[in-house]
Amino acid sequence: MPGAPPHIRERLATLVLPVLLPILGLLALVVLALATGRYSVPVGDVFGILAGKLFGLPMRAEPAMQIVVLQVRLPRVLAALVVGAGLAAAGATYQGLFRNPLVSPDILGVSAGASLGAVLGIFLALPVAAIQGLAFAGGLGAVAAVYAVGAAVRRHDPVLTLVLAGVAIGAVLGSAISLLKVLADPYNQLPAITYWLLGSLASASLGDVAAILPAILLGLVPLMLLRWRMNLMSLGEEEARALGVETRVLRPVLIAAATLVTAAAVSVTGVIGWIGLLVPHVARLLVGPDFRRLLPASLILGAGYLLAVDLVARTIAPIEVPLGILTALIGAPFFLWLLASGKRGWA
Repeated sequence: MPGAPPHIRERLATLVLPVLLPILGLLALVVLALATGRYSVPVGDVFGILAGKLFGLPMRAEPAMQIVVLQVRLPRVLAALVVGAGLAAAGATYQGLFRNPLVSPDILGVSAGASLGAVLGIFLALPVAAIQGLAFAGGLGAVAAVYAVGAAVRRHDPVLTLVLAGVAIGAVLGSAISLLKVLADPYNQLPAITYWLLGSLASASLGDVAAILPAILLGLVPLMLLRWRMNLMSLGEEEARALGVETRVLRPVLIAAATLVTAAAVSVTGVIGWIGLLVPHVARLLVGPDFRRLLPASLILGAGYLLAVDLVARTIAPIEVPLGILTALIGAPFFLWLLASGKRGWA
């Protein structure tokens, strides 16, 4: 708008660059993911199928294309968006809360607890819904155990105590997973356990997305409402209290919300690493450390990142590559590049 006043142009610039462009890019990536695969679907047919499904318009695409878009690709695209956004938001919360750029959603044993629950369900030959339920309960139970240890040890810094307790509990849960892998049937159970631990969206369905969406939204709502207080929490315990923040109440609420999001996501997709560690760093480089902007940026970038990785996973090779392998292969070198070239401070 060349004729608009300067403050209007500045307002539009601050709205378009950090908000509208990423959203438009994410929508374009969604369309690309729906159109690309072993069975290619023209972009025009993708729009026609989605419009027909949403608004009841007649679909001119072939029935096979409709099945591929609506029943095969759409569920995993939605799952990638929800899980990627949730893991990135949880990672940004943990990093700000613990004031540590190396913290990720599994620091309190969430991933290890969810993994143990899922491995136990596979070992007992339970149905898929029960395996997901055990994974969800295992993630929440692991964090509850970590918090119980932190409450019992009051002589040290509470943040440091929680981190160390999470490492210890995660090690115990990891040893239990290894024991179940040794005892599992090497022909049926062990391959299923190994594949689940590597993470995948291949079996994601609309029912899975509907099952985890309420829990993820329930965790994201307090994070969004309290995101301005996270700026104060990142200053430290004493500084936050001096500014009027009740840290003993706020920290458990934020940890519980981020844990709920992580446990719900991992229960469906398996363990997908590096999203909660890498994406908040990228978002921080783009929008700065202010959590009011950092959290929305992490949500958008996390959704787009996992969707892009899933697209590569199902098209790069004749067989589908587990997501955990690709996120590590992509995330680790990129993270090292960020450490070497980043000019913006973390704090």
